Amino acid sequence: MAAEGTLTPGEYIRHHLVHLTNHKQSSIVDFSVINVDSVVVSSLLGLLMCVVLWLAARKSTAGVPGRFQAAVEILVEMVDNQAKAVIHNATSRKLIAPLALAVFVWIFLMNFMDMIPVDLIPQIWHSAGPAMGFKDYLRVVPTADLSTTLGLSVSVLLLCLFYNIKIKGLGGWAHELVSAPFGTSKNPLWAVLLGVVNFLMQMIEFVAKTVSHGMRLFGNMFAGELVFMLIALLGAYATLSLGGGLFFVGHLIAGTVWTLFHILVITLQAFIFMMLALIYLGQAHDAH
Repeated sequence: MAAEGTLTPGEYIRHHLVHLTNHKQSSIVDFSVINVDSVVVSSLLGLLMCVVLWLAARKSTAGVPGRFQAAVEILVEMVDNQAKAVIHNATSRKLIAPLALAVFVWIFLMNFMDMIPVDLIPQIWHSAGPAMGFKDYLRVVPTADLSTTLGLSVSVLLLCLFYNIKIKGLGGWAHELVSAPFGTSKNPLWAVLLGVVNFLMQMIEFVAKTVSHGMRLFGNMFAGELVFMLIALLGAYATLSLGGGLFFVGHLIAGTVWTLFHILVITLQAFIFMMLALIYLGQAHDAH
């Protein structure tokens, strides 16, 4: 670790950007590689989310709510209002609104892992690794992993495809794919040309929305993780240099300011991802 003087700043950052995987990547594109740390941490946080929401539902009362119940009720009401504003089908909202709540809470918890001191959990892992046969790599922020965020955005895409077919019917959606956004023509030749162009535009739209949906969350959380690493390096130089007092003060100030700001960032990113999911699902209910 850099704090121990064994790694240069560049090596320290590169070390923290390597995932714990099931096996070594054999090529640039290797779909058999699984980022085990992202899967395990996100699964545990998903379980924690389920337990917290279950406890809130189980302990809810009709009388004066406690702080925990009040906080959950405010959150549920906020998500429900956003769902009603975007999705006008009451039947669809019975599934989509709870799903949006789960997405918001789950992503917030995954983002919140960025608030834990960057070396704390990896250092514990590093210490336990040799004795237990673990590899010396670990990343604990699942949303700073592109495979996690794209997995979430692809799940939203699959739901959009499902509701396109459910609401419009297979034939109605197929007609929309070849008639929007440029319409169609009575001329057979123009109808075919416009159909091809419309279909390509629809596919580009689906791909662009899905990629940007996942990349936005990944980019913000990855950048936040890098900033925390740089702040951790200030603390490392404070212990390694003779004039480390200034580094230590800078470490405290930068760490405090960025942590306070990052609380807003992780909440906002969870909200944005949830809102985009609702908007895309709302578009799946609307006819062009």
